Amino acid sequence: MEQTWRWFGPDDAVELRHIVQAGATGVVTALHQIPYGEVWTPEEIRRRKALVENPALGLRWSVVESLPIHERIKLGDGDLAPLLDNYRASLRNLAAEGISVVCYNFMPILDWTRTQLHAPLPGGGTALRFNIHEYVAFDLHILKRPGAEKGHSPEVLARAAEWFARSSETDRDGLLTNIMAGLPGAYDRYDVPQLRAMLERYDEVSREDLKANYKHFLEEIIPTAEECGLRLCVHPDDPPRSLFGLDRIVSNAEDIAFILGCVPSPSNGLTLCSGSLGANPANDVPAIAARFADKIHFAHLRNVRKDADGSFMEADHLGGDTDMVKLVRTLMAEERRRKAEGRADWEIPMRPDHGHELIDDAGRKTHPGYPIIGRLRGLAELRGVMAAIDQLEGA
Repeated sequence: MEQTWRWFGPDDAVELRHIVQAGATGVVTALHQIPYGEVWTPEEIRRRKALVENPALGLRWSVVESLPIHERIKLGDGDLAPLLDNYRASLRNLAAEGISVVCYNFMPILDWTRTQLHAPLPGGGTALRFNIHEYVAFDLHILKRPGAEKGHSPEVLARAAEWFARSSETDRDGLLTNIMAGLPGAYDRYDVPQLRAMLERYDEVSREDLKANYKHFLEEIIPTAEECGLRLCVHPDDPPRSLFGLDRIVSNAEDIAFILGCVPSPSNGLTLCSGSLGANPANDVPAIAARFADKIHFAHLRNVRKDADGSFMEADHLGGDTDMVKLVRTLMAEERRRKAEGRADWEIPMRPDHGHELIDDAGRKTHPGYPIIGRLRGLAELRGVMAAIDQLEGA
């Protein structure tokens, strides 16, 4: 697999030279400075590409993550033609610069969501964590969303009430900040009243409506991706469950089958995120990878360890609930199949996702979940797994 590294652009505390030192050859980046719904111009794409593909570094821009979908498209709100035209224009501009893999998601309002960004680990490191009682405390007692108590056990509700009762305003503000941290760009972060207002926009949008809106997006966009030789790959929901009453429709194998089947095309594919899918106890991640192997255009490899109450924490890359060796073997077998077919694009880009904050990562002000040393450790572990499989099973 092509070893890649997520880079948030010139303001990222992780420098491109660090990526070279990590041993990665591909860069995963996006133009986060451009507001959702606007065109990624050729000039802006070339500017970013020139930074990444500086000949002195030997890197290439392997994957776009993400080209965001405007909220109105998810809502099916109003005249969407200008937004869809802009998305198509951005795809054409990316393809013109030789970029062929575009990751995106269809999560309403929020991206990945955690309640703790620095959960302590033995030895002093920290990890991202989703605590169900903190999430419920925010939903029920801070957001005050009607019906927020539904689906939660009396024990979780009691712990949520206890957390809220002893929390300070600083604690509550910090929880909101943590929940908003998954949005990678500079736009669409909300305070509590703004989040309530956004959620209200989805009051009349059913799960079936959301699926229909997604299908419409694919019907409009995939033909352009085919025309340009692009491979789009949807990222699963993180976590793969309803949040704040919002339906999420990319959470399991059934959802993925619907998405890939509603507009069948080599350009309509999957980002296999082992951590996102792995947060649902019902998901067998290696089995999902095997089922949809021919549609996997990109892989995020990380692991989580789940608690019985629905909480989970980012684990060591080889140490969580997902059998990472089995998963990597599945992906590498698919690569060998593609290579045997004579495909030039047989290699699957992968990146180590959401590392622990370790040693002197603390204080470096990297994006939450994206420290240098924690991801370097994860990449080294995954590289070892790939080397062993390659030696045992053949290139």
